[in-house]
Amino acid sequence: MNSTVEAMTPDIEDNAERLIYERQRKAYKANPYPSYVERKANLDKLEKMMVDNQEAIAEAISKDFGNRAHQETQLIELFLSIDGIRYARKKLKKWMKPQRRSVSIWFAGAQNKVLPQPKGIVGLIAPWNYPLFLVMSPLASILASGNRCMIKMAANSSNLAALLSGLFKEAFDEDVVALLPGVKASEFTPLPFDHIVFTGSPETGKTIMRIAADNLVPVTLELGGKSPTIVADDFDIETAADRIMQGKFLNAGQTCVAPDYLFVPEAKVDNFIAAAKKSIAKRYPKLASKDYTSIIDEKSFARLNSTLLDAEQKGASITSLMDGEVKDVASRKIAPHVVTNTNGDMVLMQDEIFGPILPIKPYKDLDEAIAFINEGERPLALYIFSNNKTVQNKIIKNTLSGGVCINETVLHAGQHDMPFGGVGNSGMGHYHGQEGFNEFSKLRPIFKQFKYPALPLLAPPYGKMFSTIYQLMIKLKL
Repeated sequence: MNSTVEAMTPDIEDNAERLIYERQRKAYKANPYPSYVERKANLDKLEKMMVDNQEAIAEAISKDFGNRAHQETQLIELFLSIDGIRYARKKLKKWMKPQRRSVSIWFAGAQNKVLPQPKGIVGLIAPWNYPLFLVMSPLASILASGNRCMIKMAANSSNLAALLSGLFKEAFDEDVVALLPGVKASEFTPLPFDHIVFTGSPETGKTIMRIAADNLVPVTLELGGKSPTIVADDFDIETAADRIMQGKFLNAGQTCVAPDYLFVPEAKVDNFIAAAKKSIAKRYPKLASKDYTSIIDEKSFARLNSTLLDAEQKGASITSLMDGEVKDVASRKIAPHVVTNTNGDMVLMQDEIFGPILPIKPYKDLDEAIAFINEGERPLALYIFSNNKTVQNKIIKNTLSGGVCINETVLHAGQHDMPFGGVGNSGMGHYHGQEGFNEFSKLRPIFKQFKYPALPLLAPPYGKMFSTIYQLMIKLKL
């Protein structure tokens, strides 16, 4: 995932960030276990904040991008965020209950339970590509689990950050949630949080992790990578193309779980490209369409154009899926492209693309596609288009990724009852649902002894009784 994060050094001075941190630390010490009522009230405030300000939020995001359709923001950011908060609120009472655990046989009569307790203060570092959802989705888990939160947003999200900062101040006390517009990573990241959540690139994730290690702060890293898509020979090529186009070119491809490269049966590549053109013409008839999102900034726009040029110079065939102009500097828009005849020397096959470019790799045998996937870093997502359960299981059990969609793309990231997170180079940890609640909780084991414990029978001086009881304990298979 592409993310702009300033150079980070572990120097902390007395500043606004430190003062807010100290307020939150003091508040946490005064109330380390907020009640169900308090947590529910925080989720209610979060939901109301978004419901009451939908148009302003969509407009701020569009300004930050240069152009993004309000409807796209409504669907993929506002609705998913609001729906996720409602799900967390619905399940909150159940999640907060202490979990009963079994007791080892020798401790009969004793009790075990696991109590989820808030960790304290969570630092949340959000990217620019889904600047609302990637704040609100982890924040719902953070508040549900009873924590306090400080939020840093990307510099490219300045309009939204300014809006949300004011809305948070109206809805929440600063010692519960505070969004700090313009805060530098060098001042934010080294704070001794109780947990850090970061969404961005693997390289920046490594830097976050190194800085967090100075204070032994646990991290949740949602990174990215080159998420592969496989269209199996049994699946209808037009259906696959239509669904892949929607997922890939949502937000102009600036999505951490977007299909990054595509395997298509060798004999069906031309049919796929024709179907893809048909799908794009239906969704985005021209580059100036208000429904088609701009590239976030000039640097990213230049990078994507350079990526296409690099592929062309190294022998790739590049096809625009849109009729008419293929790029516009003023609006920072680049038409959807597919690229064939790729090789490993090309930038687009080495780095996460994070834009409206989709390389296609023809394949003859499924094992060939699986081997290629496993040669690279473990991706954040994997997409399989097949109605054959044997094919589905073969791909799933012989690869490893953050999440999987079968016969669809991207939608697994919006499922509130499933954990969302990467593995290896694509991240660590989860949020969403029960797993998100647990991620930001200390699952505290509590053992309560029976009134008449048997343990003294095994205390020194050791003798025949110890040996007899010990042998009995070994033989029992309970």
